[in-house]
Amino acid sequence: MSQNDATLRIELQFSGGMELLFDNQKTIHAKVPAYFPLEASAENKRAATIRDLISWTASNLLKERPELFIGTDGSVRSGILVLVNGADWELEGELEYELEDRDEIVFISTLHGG
Repeated sequence: MSQNDATLRIELQFSGGMELLFDNQKTIHAKVPAYFPLEASAENKRAATIRDLISWTASNLLKERPELFIGTDGSVRSGILVLVNGADWELEGELEYELEDRDEIVFISTLHGG
C-alpha cells in the first residue's frame, strides 16, 4: 500500500457538549490519511499527527461552530481535554503525537455555561 492511499482507523469520541458540534455523535469511527504532505512539498509526506487529525476532523466531520473546536494555532480550543488511548495527550506529545491504527482519541469540553 502506498503512502497516498494508506489510512488509519481512528475512533473519535466527543463529550461534555463537544458532540453537539458533530451532529450529536458521541463516537465516530473514522478512516484518516496515514500520511500528510510536508509543508514545502506535496510529494514528500510525513506520518499523521494529532495536529493533522484536528485539522482533518474540522474539515471533514465538524458540522457547526468551528471556533468552538479549533483554535487559531491549529490546536483544539482552550478548555478541551484531549485523551489518547485513555491518557492525557500532554503525556503523549500533544500535537506532535504520531497517530497509530486503532487509536482512540477523546475530546472533552471542560467549559460549561451557567
